Amino acid sequence: MIKHKAYRYRIYPNEEQTVLITKTFGCARFVYNKMLEDKIKYYEENKLYLQNSYSQYVKLYPFLKEIDSSALSRAQRNLEQAFKNFFRNKSFGFPQFKRKKDKIQSYTTERVHNNIRIEDDKFLRLPKVGLVSIKLSRKIPPDHRIISCTVTRTPTGSYYASLSTEYEEDIQPIDIDENKVIGLDMDMKNLFTDSEGKKVEYPKFYRSTQPKLVKAQRKLSKCVKGSKNYEQRIKVAKIHEKIANQRKDFLHKLSFKLANEYDAVIIEDLNMQAMSQALNFGKSVSDNGWGMFTTFLKYKLEDRGKTLIKIDKWYPSSKTCHVCGYKYDD
Repeated sequence: MIKHKAYRYRIYPNEEQTVLITKTFGCARFVYNKMLEDKIKYYEENKLYLQNSYSQYVKLYPFLKEIDSSALSRAQRNLEQAFKNFFRNKSFGFPQFKRKKDKIQSYTTERVHNNIRIEDDKFLRLPKVGLVSIKLSRKIPPDHRIISCTVTRTPTGSYYASLSTEYEEDIQPIDIDENKVIGLDMDMKNLFTDSEGKKVEYPKFYRSTQPKLVKAQRKLSKCVKGSKNYEQRIKVAKIHEKIANQRKDFLHKLSFKLANEYDAVIIEDLNMQAMSQALNFGKSVSDNGWGMFTTFLKYKLEDRGKTLIKIDKWYPSSKTCHVCGYKYDD
């Protein structure tokens, strides 16, 4: 059975490599937008779907030859997938134009003839870019084959490389031990209360950092956009990035612990978006990170042959005694 897994690393491109990566961001965005624009015009004129390719734009715009062609090919595939999703289910929405001012910029390149590889545990070789310094926080297993790499620039100006790999593994479901099954009930004040009555306290990273964030945002609001002082936005972005990293680190460790200790975990199938919009719970739900936690827990359990069971959200888990099964009427 072929499985996929991604490994994300911090990279440190030099000045010349940074310029080339920035150009690649722009060219991939340009091809995506140009193809989308032509598809819209062609449909308005002929009522037909235009089958265009990135290669025809390379001939018209020579500057596209300066960057990795795989990034342009991937931009085309992303647009085609966006249209397929829209035609299959209108809830995905019509494909939108990409903006230069988007907070996160990225491009994806495909691995061909080993042109993407890690060398000496210190460098990552990327097409056109060359050897880029990398912080190898963990090694990729030998049986994992790199198939693509996504280079991302965050709002703080940091660069990351996400290496997508594939490998073969036949995971057999384990026999569930009844003594190693636990139920988790989401708790707005904490993260959750388990079926044994234990509460897991959530550090509330956003709430605890909010005074510092408010001060930084207030200062940013008084800065003139485009001025030197407007670099205050980087400080605001760094605070947000730190909060996100703290939350991910906490949830990864907690889900790893649960996946190792239990054979099955039972949770409620909750609509987190609806909860965030109801009763002014927006900040609490977002800070809690329950949706992210369940995503982490699901794939960690599956990798071990274990199970994540979701029960109906209307099941009265909070009103039912976990010892005798009595259900409260109130």
